[in-house]
Amino acid sequence: MRANRQPRTTTSPAAVRNLGILAHVDAGKTTITERILFATGAIHQRGEVHHGTTVTDYDPQERDRGITIFAAAVSCAWGGHRVNLIDTPGHVDFSDEVERSLRVLDGAVAVFDAVAGVEPQSETVWRQADRHGVPRIAFVNKLDRAGADLDTAVASIRERLGVVPLVVQLPIGAEGSFSGVVDLLAMRSLHWRSGSDGYQVGPVPEPLREEADRRRRLLEETVAELHADALEEFCSASALTERTLVRALRELTLRGDGVVVLCGSAYRNRGIEPLLDAVLAYLPSPSDMPPVRGLVEDGVEQERAPDPAEPFTALAFKVTATATGRLTYLRVYAGTLRKGATVLDAATGRTERVGRILRVQADRHEEREEAVAGDIVAVIGLKAARAGTTLCAPGAPLVLEPPSVAEPVVSVAVEARRNSDTGRLSAALARLAEEDPSLVVRSDAESGQTVLSGMGELHLEVAVEKIRSGHGVEVVVGRPQVSYRETVVRGVSGLVHRHVKQDGGAGQFAHVVLDVEPLEEPCFEFRSTVVGGRVPQEYARAVEAGCRDALAEGPLGGFPVTGLRVTLTDGATHSKDSSEMAFRAAGRFGLREALRLSTMELLEPLAEVTVTVPEDGVGGVLGDLAARRGRVSGSTAEAGTAVITAAVPLAELFGYASRLRGRTQGRGTFTTRPAGLAPVPAAVAGALPVR
Repeated sequence: MRANRQPRTTTSPAAVRNLGILAHVDAGKTTITERILFATGAIHQRGEVHHGTTVTDYDPQERDRGITIFAAAVSCAWGGHRVNLIDTPGHVDFSDEVERSLRVLDGAVAVFDAVAGVEPQSETVWRQADRHGVPRIAFVNKLDRAGADLDTAVASIRERLGVVPLVVQLPIGAEGSFSGVVDLLAMRSLHWRSGSDGYQVGPVPEPLREEADRRRRLLEETVAELHADALEEFCSASALTERTLVRALRELTLRGDGVVVLCGSAYRNRGIEPLLDAVLAYLPSPSDMPPVRGLVEDGVEQERAPDPAEPFTALAFKVTATATGRLTYLRVYAGTLRKGATVLDAATGRTERVGRILRVQADRHEEREEAVAGDIVAVIGLKAARAGTTLCAPGAPLVLEPPSVAEPVVSVAVEARRNSDTGRLSAALARLAEEDPSLVVRSDAESGQTVLSGMGELHLEVAVEKIRSGHGVEVVVGRPQVSYRETVVRGVSGLVHRHVKQDGGAGQFAHVVLDVEPLEEPCFEFRSTVVGGRVPQEYARAVEAGCRDALAEGPLGGFPVTGLRVTLTDGATHSKDSSEMAFRAAGRFGLREALRLSTMELLEPLAEVTVTVPEDGVGGVLGDLAARRGRVSGSTAEAGTAVITAAVPLAELFGYASRLRGRTQGRGTFTTRPAGLAPVPAAVAGALPVR
């Protein structure tokens, strides 16, 4: 990390854009980020992913593998605005990095391959952005590739994502001859010449004049259908001015009623400047966002506006360890943070001192004197803050909702090759779990093994390699194991459990009556229908806590239990011996007994696999998927290539990459994404080891 001291500057929240780059793996996110940094003057030489020279893919594993693994933040200036940009991973195993980034972003650029259109992970990150309400614009990349087609890509956006695309550009040239775009708002052409930076503005080429007029008219009609003020102008003047279009497109983007679509080729450095202009024109600033809401004492909700004068409020969304210290990445929602300030961890009540404030530039940083509402910065000096921690002014505590953490689906056993390294391995695992909340480390009580759980094979491979290279610990890794679940198929009613214990002094007494029934969703619900005060509310909450304790191990194989509702229907207390501890024990042991009496079923995680292979390899791939208990749901063929979609048990996908390469002479590729849980066939369930 290199830090350069900069003069004290303050940027108004209205002149800031916090955005992420979202896409499927290999759609060009990192290349776009690199070109943005070059266009804005933040760097003076363009890096390339295939050369391992990009700013944001600075980790050795990212450069070796040629993919983005860790979300990287960079900052640059364009048009008098500060642009804080996060380049997110595109591989499904690292979707939790995307989730944490989206929690603190105001807008996003969704990148789509002009040949492939909407790919599986493109759809996944789009849905993640939907959940967070993040406004987006779209950039159709790689228009210089053979087979690239803007209209086909836009059609896939409309059909697969269910949104209204608002195309504001028309490509000039196709595939290898792609050289620029027609700006349908200003009705002008933008040309990029090979070997030169920047573009030249000119009139619309005569051969494209009729098509440009048609598309401009289509854009006006679509906007008028979606925007009331635009409709009024369209009805009175039969057309929309550029000013009206820009204003309407911005409002539609902020409301999520439409998605502005631009196009270009990031690798050829074509289309980047108009993309930056669109970011400023259509995506929101922190001041456009509603006040952030959080909880104060006694669960009372309170708002903080994105104003530097408000009490300081920030959310930590990422923690990394560097050679020079521990970096905590913050999104400042309100107030001002100054170097040397004392901040409060709102959840724990602990105070810490901020040593340094850094403007993030991937692995390089510029030191700042302060950060204000709307900024995304890193700070040095915090020792206990984790991803999801709310930091605020000591006199104005407020707890913000933390980013959700995905549940791990794959586990491996890890142990140090040398006994002398056991302590170093424990420290390395603790640091990994601190930096990446989707990695879970636990000790298996029966085997004594240390188990590392994550989001997929690649996720765990990266973590293990980080232990080896970053911490110098040689580890032995056991075969990956998936996280099975148990669920209730047919429950029980009226189960009575009495917890009575007398061992001298105060005793324990709790009487509960439980109903257990299945749920369609993989979750747990608890409710109490006890009336007349037979079980006080605080004891009912203790019963719920005990039931949650019992869900850790099911009766079939000791796997976690999900997909059930427990109802406390009756109970009784003792005037002296009843306590929350007694009712918690009654809930735990009572539910365990109820599960043993219920009809249970084992569930396994599924993955939706999309395999792209040459047509002559389809037969072998289909046979291999069938052997892996895969259920094919679709198959399409285009230009000698077949795309097969299937639902496959995650346990059957270990080693699939090598098998696919072998069957297709290295020409086959595949992507996966989580597809929920499904019952395990009896023949397979009988062969599974008991935890």
